Amino acid sequence: MALKVQSRMWFARPHLLWSRLMCCSFSDAPAARASAAAGGGGGGARGCSSEFDSAIRSLRINPQPERLAHILDSASDFNLALRIFRWASYQRMPIHTVDTYARMIAKLGDAGNHDEIGGFLKEMVRLDVPGLEKVMNDLVQFLSGKNRFDEALLVIQHASSGNFKISVSSCNGVLCGLVKEGRGLRPFMRAYMEVVKAGVLPDVETLNWLIEVLCEAGHLELALVQFDKMSKKRCIPNSRTFKILITALCSHGRADESADAFDKMLQLRCIPDSSFCVQVLPLFCKFNKLKEARKLHQMMKEYKLQSDQHLYSALIRCLCENQLLDDAVTTVNDMIASGHALMRSTFVNIVDCYCTLGQFHKAVNFLEENDVAEIEAYNVLLRSLCKTGRVQDSVNYLTELHSRGLVNCQSWNIVITQFCNNGNIRRASELICRMIVSSFTADESTYSSVVSCYCKLGLYKNALDMFRRLDVSNLSLNSESFSQLVESLCHMKKIQEAAEVFKYHCKRGCNLTSESLEMLIQESCMVGMIREAIKMRSLAVCTGTSCTFTTYNTIFRALLHLKKEKDVLLLFAHMLMEGCLLNEYTYNCILRYFLTKETIFEAAILFNRMVKDGFVPDQETFELLVPEMALSSLLNMISESLLTVVNMDGMMSPRISNIIIYGLIKEGFKSEACKFLDQMIEKGWVPDSRTHSILLSSSGREEPRESDEVNHTVDDDNMADSSNN
Repeated sequence: MALKVQSRMWFARPHLLWSRLMCCSFSDAPAARASAAAGGGGGGARGCSSEFDSAIRSLRINPQPERLAHILDSASDFNLALRIFRWASYQRMPIHTVDTYARMIAKLGDAGNHDEIGGFLKEMVRLDVPGLEKVMNDLVQFLSGKNRFDEALLVIQHASSGNFKISVSSCNGVLCGLVKEGRGLRPFMRAYMEVVKAGVLPDVETLNWLIEVLCEAGHLELALVQFDKMSKKRCIPNSRTFKILITALCSHGRADESADAFDKMLQLRCIPDSSFCVQVLPLFCKFNKLKEARKLHQMMKEYKLQSDQHLYSALIRCLCENQLLDDAVTTVNDMIASGHALMRSTFVNIVDCYCTLGQFHKAVNFLEENDVAEIEAYNVLLRSLCKTGRVQDSVNYLTELHSRGLVNCQSWNIVITQFCNNGNIRRASELICRMIVSSFTADESTYSSVVSCYCKLGLYKNALDMFRRLDVSNLSLNSESFSQLVESLCHMKKIQEAAEVFKYHCKRGCNLTSESLEMLIQESCMVGMIREAIKMRSLAVCTGTSCTFTTYNTIFRALLHLKKEKDVLLLFAHMLMEGCLLNEYTYNCILRYFLTKETIFEAAILFNRMVKDGFVPDQETFELLVPEMALSSLLNMISESLLTVVNMDGMMSPRISNIIIYGLIKEGFKSEACKFLDQMIEKGWVPDSRTHSILLSSSGREEPRESDEVNHTVDDDNMADSSNN
């Protein structure tokens, strides 16, 4: 690093610096001993000591700052440089200048010695000499170039404390490094605030880095606010500003606003650079902003900016998607004239556009004129012929392409699949034979098409036989055919075989549709294969198939029917671990089986969650829940949820009301009990004798047992009903 100072200055040795240096110098001896032990026989230590002695001899002969600066630069490591610097500080005639300080700080910064730098900077800032401000700027740039952004920021802070001005370009180097290193928003904002405190006026690049880091952190609205404030800060947005904003807007799905930003760029007569075009043109094409894409491409021509294969291909794809075939062909010709080879996707897009417009002959001519050897482009033709019902033409064209060596396995499968979709299994089988004779091997797509056809024709045995062949070849069906086969076997009541197909494909990561899984689970439960159904549900979740409420409820009903309470709770645990949502039926099932002495506390938690999710228990479950909670003195825990339930018609009865009021008073929650008492009186119900007694606090009478208190209300309930009648 070349850090120059115009004038040299001798200055007295500061007492503060010397005391710090003397304190630190004692660490050299242990370091030297450690180095000697690691080097075997002390060779490393002797080498370091020899270099130090040589440097000292040189300085004694020529005690000049230039000589010291040269020695500091050539020191093998920063520890040696620090020892030499300390020695020079101790001399009667100090030979330190701003330049030597700067070189020492640069040496420490390059080594990442953050703690030592602070002290040196404090002493350096105290030297009010010409050239110090330039040295501080050079230090910031040097440290930024070495990716020592924290140390560079430290220099900015000390420069600010000494009223030295750091240039905005030096500050931008620090901000740029923080963004490129991916430090995140918080470290960047700390650095940005230090730059502001230093009195540095931001320029367009400063604000660009600020906008970029805000966009990367997901604060797009704040970035737009900063963009709007650029004019107030006397900064004119440049090409990079708009590149950052348009990219961020597109990534957030706000393509219309990105087009508005581009319009504003044109209004400001901002000229796009090559980087802008490479980034933005594909985005406009991706989000179908054709007008903006064409305008940008035209500007590239005007300003003689080079376009590459990818930019041409993106524009051609966008034109084809909008069925602007003539423009797309013109762009293809421009691409060829520019010396760029057409990409495979370009041929596919052009042919697909021809076929969409029904111009099959022109598509063939285009392929022949350009001597296209990309098979995928010809497959697009075959697919279009099949899609328009010209199956025989597709067979003839397939034969012609085969003779020219322009087919692959997918070419055969396109036509075979069309015959299968039409239910013509005989013609499909003939083509498969021709395919195999032509040295092409049937793959998963071939088997999937045939299995799907067999299922549509009701030939379930043939479909199962085809699956057996698939198993031998270690292949799997696609999701659609896999689901069709499972459903077909379920219709045939071949549940074991359906489960076999399901497990085979799940092990290969294949997805079954939710409807097919529901059918398989339901049929399995109906034939008593409940444990198998639970296992299949777990396998389906692992492969990404979502289970519907009906699927879970089917298993719950089967388990409840067989009185397998433990399995109910196990399935519920799996549902919670997998993050599954619960419905009203599931809540009611689980709630009933939690109403035991061991799990009554969990039942209270589940009831609260059920009400919070917007569900209420059915009448039977509710009438079981309240007495059990009263016996366990947990009514206070669910009182808020109970208030929500009692406001619904048909849920409360005099018996349940008496249990709740009596239980809450016994638990010491009289104010909560009064809320239910008000509800009871509004309905015209009268508290039973025990509830009335405890309300009047008649402590002279013997308290009945809790079980009697809960169950005795049945008689009063009947009395209340008869009085209402």
